[in-house]
Amino acid sequence: MVNQELLDMLRCPNCVQESDGLLDFYQESWLICQECGRKYPIVDDIPVMLIDEGDKWINTDTSDLPVPPPPLD
Repeated sequence: MVNQELLDMLRCPNCVQESDGLLDFYQESWLICQECGRKYPIVDDIPVMLIDEGDKWINTDTSDLPVPPPPLD
């Protein structure tokens, strides 16, 4: 499980320069940006906060996200 203090500190790397970049914690498997909709997977309890990874899931509906996320390529 991801440490709550870490979750409180994390921000969307795409949005944080211009806004708060706040993230929602979804099913203990995803971090979803409240502003741009990028979805960052949590793999082996490690948030993968790469913009390219968030881009892969931006058009996926939240209810369609795989839980747990697939392994990274």
